[in-house]
Amino acid sequence: MSEAIKALNNIRTLRAQARETELQVLEEMLEKFTAIVEDRREEENATRKEKEEHQAKLDAFRQKLLEDGIDPAELLASISSSQTKAKATRAPRPAKYKYTDENGNEQTWTGQGRTPKALAIAIKAGKKLEDFAI
Repeated sequence: MSEAIKALNNIRTLRAQARETELQVLEEMLEKFTAIVEDRREEENATRKEKEEHQAKLDAFRQKLLEDGIDPAELLASISSSQTKAKATRAPRPAKYKYTDENGNEQTWTGQGRTPKALAIAIKAGKKLEDFAI
């Protein structure tokens, strides 16, 4: 919460500020706050009304489905099962390069992503990437 909102929400702070403010200014502030509150109430009511209308439509559709002998859960299950498709997993890329790491283990690399450290050191030392091709 911002400092201004905290101050407006604290009755003691408001009273202290009101003592230092002219009555006419306080009345103007009250009118503005009242207008803002009314606008906010209208927005809240409109939102609530939209939700109620939406729910009424859903209930009407549900009732219509039940009258026709269709269970809504069955309908949703049939829709979701027809839309569910298994993701095709691609085959792993074949290794293109073979090298020996710092521990003396033979490793392979596809050529994708970051160059392995041992391979990068060897290339920096003067070897070519083609020297490690499988």
